[in-house]
Amino acid sequence: MPGLLRGVARTAVVAGTATAVSNRVSRRQQGRWAAQQESQAPAPPAASRAEAPAAPPVPDMSSKIEQLKQLGELKTQGVLSEAEFEEQKRRLLAT
Repeated sequence: MPGLLRGVARTAVVAGTATAVSNRVSRRQQGRWAAQQESQAPAPPAASRAEAPAAPPVPDMSSKIEQLKQLGELKTQGVLSEAEFEEQKRRLLAT
């Protein structure tokens, strides 16, 4: 009878340890999945859904025109070469 009791006790200890380890692994894995979902989730909108979405900003063409005029003046004064003027103009219009 003592051998049977020792076997049952050993089985209980092994099963309890296995359950504890399994629970710990599950909690850790759920924490990792939650962190991944938070990082992959889109950011919540700042405005409520009832409000109309904001229109994308319209590029300020007047400021681009002013910058082009300044570039033209620098080219006329000889500060910029034709190639430099074209490069700056291309950069300005690309933005």
